[in-house]
Order: sequence, then C-alpha cells, then structure tokens
Amino acid sequence: MRNITTLLAGASALILSTAALADNHGVKALQTKALQDDVAYDIIEGMTTEVGPRQAGTQQEARARVWSVEKLKSLGFENVRDEAFMMPTWVRGEETAAVVAPYPQKLMVTALGNSASTGAKGITAEIAYFDSLEAMKAVPDGSLAGKIAFVTHEMHRTQDGSSYSAFGPIRWVGPSIASQKGASAYVIKSIGTDNHRNPHTGSTGFGEGVKPIPAGALSLPDADNLERMVKLAQKSGKPVTMNLVLTPKNIGQQQSGNVIAEVVGRDPSLPMILIACHLDSWDLATGAFDDAAGCGIITAAAKNIKDHGQPLRTIRLLWAGAEEVGIWGGKAYRDAHRDKKHAIAMESDFGADNIWRVEFTLPDEAKKVADEISANLLNLGIGRSGGQAGGGADIGPIIADGNLAIIDLQQDGSRYFDLHHTPDDTLDKIDPEQVRQNVAAWTTVLSIIANSDADFTMPVKK
Repeated sequence: MRNITTLLAGASALILSTAALADNHGVKALQTKALQDDVAYDIIEGMTTEVGPRQAGTQQEARARVWSVEKLKSLGFENVRDEAFMMPTWVRGEETAAVVAPYPQKLMVTALGNSASTGAKGITAEIAYFDSLEAMKAVPDGSLAGKIAFVTHEMHRTQDGSSYSAFGPIRWVGPSIASQKGASAYVIKSIGTDNHRNPHTGSTGFGEGVKPIPAGALSLPDADNLERMVKLAQKSGKPVTMNLVLTPKNIGQQQSGNVIAEVVGRDPSLPMILIACHLDSWDLATGAFDDAAGCGIITAAAKNIKDHGQPLRTIRLLWAGAEEVGIWGGKAYRDAHRDKKHAIAMESDFGADNIWRVEFTLPDEAKKVADEISANLLNLGIGRSGGQAGGGADIGPIIADGNLAIIDLQQDGSRYFDLHHTPDDTLDKIDPEQVRQNVAAWTTVLSIIANSDADFTMPVKK
C-alpha cells in the first residue's frame, strides 16, 4: 500500500509540475486566443488577393513588399522596413508542347526557372526516354545529341515531405546532366503528387561550363501519357517526336528585398529570436500555400506575443524575398546581419496544414526549454521527434554562418506537393482551422523561448 501511495503522490506531483509549467508563460491563455485567430488568414487573403503572384525581381514582388510594410506597420510591429538587394532575374515566355508523331496531341508544360529558350519556332526532336535520373546519368556524354531527354519518376505523398528530396534532383540537376549528355532540350514529369493537368515549375541550375538548354515540366497525367506513347512506339520501332516551345529570358539584375519587422524585447543584450517565411512566389498562381501561409502564421503568432506584453527577447520577423529562385533573400539577410546576435531561428514554409511534430537542435543547457515546449504542444496534437531540427531555406544561410539553435514545427505535407509550384496554389486550398492550429503552436513556442534567459549558444562545430 505504501508503494502505491508513493507512486500516486509522485504522479500527482508530476501533474502539478506540468500544470505549473504550462502556466509559466501564460501559454494556455495564449493558445486559446490563437485557436480563434483571424490575423493569419487575413494576411494570406490579402497577399493573394491584393497582390497575387509575386515572382522575384518583378514589379509584382515590388508591390508585395510595399503591401507587406504597410500591413506589418498596421499590426503594430516596430522597426518595419524593406531591405533591398539586387539579383539576376529570369521571366517566363511562351510555353507549349505537342507530340508530333506517331500519336499527335498537345501536352501541358511549363518552363523550369533558369531554362534556356527554344526560340519562337521551338525544337522538334525525338524523345529519349529514361525512367529515372540515374538511367540518364548512365548514358555516355554526347549520346543524346539532337534529342529531347525525358525523365519520369514515381513520387508519392509523404507526411514529412521526404519524397521531395528523393525525386527533386530530377528538376534541380537533371537539365544540367541532360546538357552534358548532348540533349537539345529536357522535359520531366513534374515533381509533384497530384493527378491534374497542372505542371509544376521550380528552379533548376546548370553546372559551371555547362550550356543551358530549354527545360520544362509536363503535368503528371501528360507525362504518364507520354511514357505510354514511348513504350507503345518502341514495339513498332517508331520514335516519338515532340515539338517544344519555351521562350523565357533573363532580364539581368533587378531589385528584390527582405521585409523586416520586430517585437522589441525588454533586454536588448540577449540574442534575438529570428522567425521567417518568404514573400515571393512563382508566377503560375497566387502562392497561398507557398508561402503566404507561412508569413500569416509567424506574424499572427508574433502579434499574440506582442499583445500579451513585452517579451524578454526581441522577436525579429523576416519576410524573405527571392527564395524560390535561389534563396537570394536568405543570403542577403546573412550578409547584412551576420554581426547581430541571434539565439534561435525558425521558419514556416511548408503550407498551411496541421503541425504534427516538433524537432529541436538546441544545446544541452536548453534541455528544460525543449521539455517545456514539448509538454505544451501535446494538447495541440503535436508530438516530439527524436530527430534534429534542420531549419528552412531562408534561415539556412544565417544558421550556417552563425551555428544557431533551431526549432522546427513540422507541418503535415501529405497534400503539399499536389499544389507546390502549380496554378492550383490558391486561397481556396487554405483551411482556416488548420492555420489556427499552426498559429497556436507557433505562439506556444515563441511565448516560451522569447521569455527565456536560457543560454541557447550552440557548441562549436568540430
């Protein structure tokens, strides 16, 4: 009986400790407020409706920065400004694709960022089919001369988005490899998971000394159809011939910029918390999931902290420019602010669906902070992963430069790559209730770390 009494007493103490922990920073009250939040959705709606597509280096992105500064000032943030930088700019032109023989029909295509132009008349050439990037890598250099290389894949939905890293190289480096192999042009099955005739754009790059070639992405159904054509034609010994027209161009150095805002903390000597999203989007849609949602989520959470009372540490918001086309905003932020003291960096750039997992890269001295955060996220359906946090694209440069601590709030990515970089990335895909859950999670984390005097300094990397 004594052992049971002791056990029950210990359990009661744990419950009381957890309750005290939960109230330490007013977390529960802040969560309740966040779960009724309308600020995040208002930002997403405004950005997609009043600005629309925001391709980096264009007038649309410039309009977005003006809109963003006004919005952040109206929400009461301090030190709001647009920090401009220059970047090389690529813009889309005409884009069509059609099988000429032996099964003539049109295909839905879009150019990949940094694609070269086919010229107005396009390229008509035989398709060289590969069922993987590795298969194309295996053929001799120069062997694809005069052909259009076509690479397909079998990407599937994953909650953590890991399929993107597995199949993304088909877009990221595939065109450069195809050029080395001698191809006149390159087309891929879009790096996505939907079944709509919406091709997915996204950046590609060409290695040093490699000639840029026209590169495009076919919608998934069209790519599947082209694969069937190739296999059917192989039986008869007939090549499949495609006409591809892509006329993008590089317009040289243009201005982009990072929009910065702050919740100024009580103790300026303490390193700040950096929270990020990216302001730009691709031009095919209004960029609701990628990444107006991220900007809405982090900003609503920061506003909750500001409205609750001045935090101990400064929270800096980074609405980064030119992420999609080369992380230019993240690099510009690093170069401009590497001498500033940053404690922790966080980013929201994976859509608007529920957060399901939290990950930490913190020093041992901050273990209690991680435990407190984890305990307070459980009631939002968020569990703790044993993996390390890696951060996002826009905070990557400053993390690498400063060896910063990181916290990742991982969103459910099951449908993210249905919408990613497509004409379907629009406001109607946003679920306000899931956005509120995101805001509650971010508010929880910020309420704890922005009011903590823990030492977040990461050990020096060896």
